[in-house]
Amino acid sequence: MKVLVTGAGGQVGQDLIAALADRGHVVHGSDVASRPMAMTARDIAWHHLDVTDLSQVRQVLGRLRPDVVFHLAAILSARGEEDPGLTYAVNQGGTHNLLEACREYRIRQLMFTSTIAVFGPGLPDPVPDDVSLRPRTMYGVTKVAGELLGEYYAARYDLDFRAVRFPGLISATLPGGGTSDYAPLMYVESLRCGRYEAFCRPEARIPLMYMPDGIRALVELANAPRERLKRCVYNIAAFSPAASEIADSVRRAVPGAEITFKPDPIRQSILDSWPDALDDTCAREDWGWQPEYDLEAMTDDLVPQIRQLIGVQASK
Repeated sequence: MKVLVTGAGGQVGQDLIAALADRGHVVHGSDVASRPMAMTARDIAWHHLDVTDLSQVRQVLGRLRPDVVFHLAAILSARGEEDPGLTYAVNQGGTHNLLEACREYRIRQLMFTSTIAVFGPGLPDPVPDDVSLRPRTMYGVTKVAGELLGEYYAARYDLDFRAVRFPGLISATLPGGGTSDYAPLMYVESLRCGRYEAFCRPEARIPLMYMPDGIRALVELANAPRERLKRCVYNIAAFSPAASEIADSVRRAVPGAEITFKPDPIRQSILDSWPDALDDTCAREDWGWQPEYDLEAMTDDLVPQIRQLIGVQASK
């Protein structure tokens, strides 16, 4: 199967490309940035692609004719609030361009990464799939629109559009500007310099997920028989620890780490607008979703990888 990944230079994209290549797929990566150094060892075709440019999107998809597009290109929540106009152009315009090109070239499937940022405050706990979506960030607004656009293209043009609403994702890479970055930074900075001052309150709690589970969810949903799916967009969940509980887990694995809290009003307000936990019953019932990692299992697997990453960076 031939696969194109947009936004492939980001946190999710690099791990997704590795997972797809390991499964034997012919994978093409694309981004406005050049190929990341971490991917130079893999024989992956790389394409410069600005998703805000419809002519470029048409050119790449028309030439490659992939079976599946994993559309990851987006500006995340914290960075998105610094430049809402650019966020709208990339997230909203880029998604529309990809959908249009998929329709035009009859691409079989488009996989879309949505987010807990689509939700707003005042929702049930845990939050089910079908609730009023009232996000407080441009990132969230554009992801709601992406979900709705995809559902429109599925109904109007029979495009096989599928999406997961990701919790905050944690992996052995440097964070990329998301509001959930306080969690991975606890690990990175504790190992790099022995201390970290988190920009949230210790009782802050949002849904989180270890990257291997997130990648597996994307791949499993893409491979699920279409007749089993009762919807296009699915919540997926793993664990929802308080920030203080993450700090305790890091201190267990990194003795002597000093983690303190100094809430940043803007980012804390975004966290406060997100749900504490997600109800992923539909994903479990329709395609058998099941996370493999809880907080402690993630910490045990993650800390050695980040220690290695920091060691590699320090040696350069």
